[in-house]
Amino acid sequence: MTRILIVRYGEVALKGMNKPYFERVLEGRVKKSLGGLAGADGLKVERRGGLIVISGAGEVLPVAESELIRRVSRVFGVASVSPAVRLESRGLSDISAAAVAYMRDVLEGDGGNSHVKTGGGPVSFKIYAKRSDKSYPVTSPELAAKVGEAVLDAFGPAVKVDVKKPDVPLTVHLRVGEVFIYDEKHEGFGGLPLGTNGKGMVLLSGGIDSPVAAWLMAKRGMRVEAVHYHSYPYTSGRAREKVEELAAILAGYCGAFRMHVVNLLPAQELIAQHCPEEFMTVLVRRFMMRVAELIARPAECTMLVTGESLGQVASQTAESIFVTDAAAALPVMRPLIALDKTDIMDLAREIGTYEKSIEPYEDCCTVFLPKHPATRPKLKDVVAAEARIPDRDELIKSLVESKEMLTIQP
Repeated sequence: MTRILIVRYGEVALKGMNKPYFERVLEGRVKKSLGGLAGADGLKVERRGGLIVISGAGEVLPVAESELIRRVSRVFGVASVSPAVRLESRGLSDISAAAVAYMRDVLEGDGGNSHVKTGGGPVSFKIYAKRSDKSYPVTSPELAAKVGEAVLDAFGPAVKVDVKKPDVPLTVHLRVGEVFIYDEKHEGFGGLPLGTNGKGMVLLSGGIDSPVAAWLMAKRGMRVEAVHYHSYPYTSGRAREKVEELAAILAGYCGAFRMHVVNLLPAQELIAQHCPEEFMTVLVRRFMMRVAELIARPAECTMLVTGESLGQVASQTAESIFVTDAAAALPVMRPLIALDKTDIMDLAREIGTYEKSIEPYEDCCTVFLPKHPATRPKLKDVVAAEARIPDRDELIKSLVESKEMLTIQP
């Protein structure tokens, strides 16, 4: 028997004629997720009949299974991961013997199977039999019964059958030329493999929402870059560091990416001097969109991505969003648009950005904040107010030219 890791597809499994493309990209992403691991050179990653299988040169994996599972389960497109054993013999007696050996490891806590607590009475189990090879002469129920009988005979009163909530849901998966045996399934995030759905420019702040929006678009297969706005010296260097740390958490899911850092203060000061205070927020948002678009196009990003949720604040009403979008020609993706704040916070906790996002450092959106922002601005009024800003196009150009660019690593 050989220790392996079984990686199952998510949505990729439902693809049609282009399924092989998605499978190749997913296989590549799984391989990349293992980079830098001590012993990873001894791993083999291959597609085998609708699954991705990770194995070593010998009978055991050269890397701790827990670390492999942690990394692979974070790869977008992966539905679940199972540590398993593989045997090439498909004889009933050999399968039964392998299942008994696997169960012994579970009961004794060997072979990476110490997840089941023993010592408090008999350990319950159930045999799940799957046959991908329907030509096999034994049916799935017969296979489950034979293997279950062998386990009961081997361990006597130390085990018992429980078909509803077994401690050990032992699966015997019979395939063409091989058999997999496993009892754990670690859930992945699903989605689509990164790089299969274009590239977007994320407007990344230090708040809760925009990192979650970036993560959701990456989950749909989109590669991302980011633009971050600050208002130094009104905003601190620590606030910027916070955003870089948030970006690094995101890079843990989607790999290294570029972040463009822009000081928006010159635009904010001119808007405050020349425009009605009530339009301050929406005008700043329009500047952000224009600058982001000019950075996005040469980076081959085909859309902008923001963390807006409908009605959450004044700049996120339907009217404000309409006025903001009118400033840019690129489409704007808002994956959080219909989510409640509690839903967004739950997602932030799940992906690991929440605790960093709530650190109390100011961002550029708190600078020159109007007392009574317009919640239902009309486009013609905002455009008229914007026309008061001197040398507006030159200002936008200078903001783009003065940007810094960072490469964010996981």
